[in-house]
Amino acid sequence: MKEYWRSLEDLLPEEDASQEKKSSVVLSDTSESSKNTRRDFLKYFGFSIASAAVLAGCERPVKKAIPYLIQPEEIRPGTANYYASTFYDGAEMVPILVKVRDGRPIKIEGNDLCQMTGGSASARVQASLLNLYDESRPAQPMLDGNPIRWEDVDTKLSETLATWDTSKEFVILTPSIISPSTKKLLKDFSAKYPFVVHETFDAFSYSALREAYKMSFGQPIIPAFRFDQTKLVVGFNADFLGTWLQPTAFGRQYASARKLTDGQRDMMRHVQFEATMTLTGSNADERVPMPAVDEAYYLAALYAQLAKKAGIAVPSVDAPQAIVKVADELADAKGKSLVVSGTNDSNIQRLVVEINYLLENIGKTILVDRPLNLFQGDDKAFDGLLTRMENGNVGAVMFWETNPLYQAPLQGRTEEAIKKVPLRLAVQSQQTETALLCNYQLPAPHFLERWDDTELVSGVYTLTQPAIRPLFKTRSPQENLMAWAGFEGSYYDYIKLYWKENIYSLELAKGKQFESFWKVSLRDGIIAGNPASASIIYQGADISAIVKANATATSGNDLELVLYQNVPVGDGTLANNPWLQELPEPVSRVCWDNYVSVSPAFAALRGWTQGDVVNVNGIELPVLVQPGQARNTLSVAVGYGRSNAGRVASDLGKNVYPLVELSNGHRAYVISKVEAVATGSTYELAATQSHHSMEGRALVRETTIADYLANPASGNEMHEKVEKLHTTLYHEHEYKGHHWGMVIDLNSCIGCNACVVACSAENNVPVVGRNEVRRSHEMHWIRLDRYYAGDSDNPEVVRQPVMCQHCDNAPCENVCPVAATNHSSEGINQMAYNRCIGTRYCNNNCPYKVRRFNWYDYTGADTIPNNRMDVAGMTLDLKRMVLNPDVTVRAKGVIEKCSMCIQRIQDKKLNAKKDGRQLADGEIKTACQQTCPADAITFGDMNDPNSKVSKLLKDARQYGLLEELHTLPSVVYLTKVRNKDKNKTLS
Repeated sequence: MKEYWRSLEDLLPEEDASQEKKSSVVLSDTSESSKNTRRDFLKYFGFSIASAAVLAGCERPVKKAIPYLIQPEEIRPGTANYYASTFYDGAEMVPILVKVRDGRPIKIEGNDLCQMTGGSASARVQASLLNLYDESRPAQPMLDGNPIRWEDVDTKLSETLATWDTSKEFVILTPSIISPSTKKLLKDFSAKYPFVVHETFDAFSYSALREAYKMSFGQPIIPAFRFDQTKLVVGFNADFLGTWLQPTAFGRQYASARKLTDGQRDMMRHVQFEATMTLTGSNADERVPMPAVDEAYYLAALYAQLAKKAGIAVPSVDAPQAIVKVADELADAKGKSLVVSGTNDSNIQRLVVEINYLLENIGKTILVDRPLNLFQGDDKAFDGLLTRMENGNVGAVMFWETNPLYQAPLQGRTEEAIKKVPLRLAVQSQQTETALLCNYQLPAPHFLERWDDTELVSGVYTLTQPAIRPLFKTRSPQENLMAWAGFEGSYYDYIKLYWKENIYSLELAKGKQFESFWKVSLRDGIIAGNPASASIIYQGADISAIVKANATATSGNDLELVLYQNVPVGDGTLANNPWLQELPEPVSRVCWDNYVSVSPAFAALRGWTQGDVVNVNGIELPVLVQPGQARNTLSVAVGYGRSNAGRVASDLGKNVYPLVELSNGHRAYVISKVEAVATGSTYELAATQSHHSMEGRALVRETTIADYLANPASGNEMHEKVEKLHTTLYHEHEYKGHHWGMVIDLNSCIGCNACVVACSAENNVPVVGRNEVRRSHEMHWIRLDRYYAGDSDNPEVVRQPVMCQHCDNAPCENVCPVAATNHSSEGINQMAYNRCIGTRYCNNNCPYKVRRFNWYDYTGADTIPNNRMDVAGMTLDLKRMVLNPDVTVRAKGVIEKCSMCIQRIQDKKLNAKKDGRQLADGEIKTACQQTCPADAITFGDMNDPNSKVSKLLKDARQYGLLEELHTLPSVVYLTKVRNKDKNKTLS
């Protein structure tokens, strides 16, 4: 059996590992600790007659209820309504459905009418709901620090615009606008006020990608990438499964091209070259650590190899052996391959464009006639804007949901330029650093409180509609422009008129009149017409000079720093979100902090260990020793160190955006020749992975595609042996009705963590904070165990989602002294929270370690005084609006765990009963299954021989976790398959 390890400590001799743990120094904030000890807890909850009197004397929590005086016709208490809408935060766009209970949104899910996402949603899309109930949001308009009425704002700014000095610009700085109605409004506003200039700023820049396509195709586009149409993907520092461009859509495509169910036998192969271990790299069949400063050299060598095969004369490049082998593979996969890079460097992106052209991928796996409207920002244009500000040519600037002071400080230049503008307006739905420099602070609504529309690609339109009335005195930026320009009507009227005049047609509406078309559009949330294909033709580009300039490697012994977006926090826009901050980073499994990742070899050279604090170019950060990191590469996630973000994110982690510089006109996130010096202090990171270990057991099983095609049970031979040895003293359960089960395809799971946030939102999972995670007290009901295998310099990575396994022979059920954990007639391992007394016998007897003990009152549901643990304000009335009323909010001292979303099961069963029909297979979807971009989770009735679950249970790859214990889990896994030839590796 292949040996797996969870962290570098596992590779140390036992005595060294124990010493390593002893030497770790914990710097924790003791103010977060509860005033009550375990002795106090037992005193209240002990087995005595007095416990009843104690609890009876405690003050019960106040529960507030607001009755309907006039009940809306469309609302029935206890019944959810769903509204189609769109998530767009300036970076990622996903069509969604919003679940609303009694007037408040409580859950976001993907819109399954969207072919791009297939009804899935990322972790950040799911978590964005919590930002709606953020008490830190701007609540009312302010002028120079004082409250002001919207009517007075309109009067002052209308007068200002009417008497404007036309020699000065009035700049509106927005994120990339993908709303056709908003684009039209900006044009109308500029037509009335010709001095108005619209500029675009993206929080994380991709402007070099657009420039590269402009050089080769004449237009600055970002094409549509089709990973599902590929046989071979080669990535260079592109985390396309985590943060690059469209991770939700790419994750769906990627997984579909690698599935081996339903008779599929072809599997896409993925090779990744990168400096730091990313979510995408950890999923690759083969991964090559590569210094970031050598990326242009590697790509120049790849282009030269492919050009030579095509008979094109180019400068000679001495290629690394891995590039020679990849070039041969790419040449064999012409028209079915894809090469991508995530680096914001125009020379690198031009090499990638030309490589894909040589491989005949244009029009097949890269669609230039269907360009994306995302990331329209131009770093050179932003540089020009700063110059005009510095020269006094800008009289006013309106920051429309943009935060350049934080995300593009450019060594203080941005701040100084902004200060030279006389009139500054911040129109923000969240607190930002840039807003602190503004005269006017005009609060904008959350996207779930407003109207909008989008056009991600030509001809595909979605609508954003409010799911709740505004919680604060907010107004959308579009409404502001309309009020200041004196345009009649609301922005809703403006959108509706735009759709009537520009989108509606009898053909698209299938013969319906506009009102019917509009109502259908609102109901579905997405309308796909016949797009007008852009006439974009390859114009050719000579890149010989780029190849010649990068014909040799430039890396040496100098340290380089890579700044990247991690999956939970991204560019920092949604940083003030407790669900995201407590979400473990998929590779490191660290939450609540950023850190500097270093390779094991470099850490050993410097004598650094995990948690040592080092100074990197003036910024102090704790060390994380990351297997697979390029030797002399340091990497740090952006998005942290916010100074004005709110209760959760302010002063959390360190801000590394000040290290970003402009290079060749583009923001560069790779900094060469940095200095890193240990400070002598230590800091314990909050990491979850070290709590669990495989201990030599076959928890994860894998094989290669060649072995699988020869024998579908390859890698899973143990399953048949275990089945033959099974005997039991347990009474066999008889399921006369349903028997619920779940299958998880390890070959599809990419480890994106979307399921974790979906589960938290659906099941009211509490947020415990950094110090409790450090103490192994995290509460997530589903975890994604990450294991390494092989050499620490470049290990393979495998992941396994683990939740309660709902065993038929459940070890937890027969040890509970009060029968709080029991078995349902449909195979669900149930928890009776009110019966649980917190002995944790079930926790100790569970071999999967999936049961969570509620150590403190994280929810405000407790009756014991001085027991509150609430680091993120989750017990505030506003944030409690996010709670799902169908799921019990647990108090302190009880065990909680995955329930297979029993509330969803019961809801669909009742609907079928009311309709007088049988439940359809796939009608019930657990929260984790519904949101999974990779479609890795299947839930259904194992008693139904025609269900998808039953069919997957016949797959030769299926096995149970720790099946040798004969617990008979209802959660089953499918063996992971790598598209890798053991005899022909790149290394």
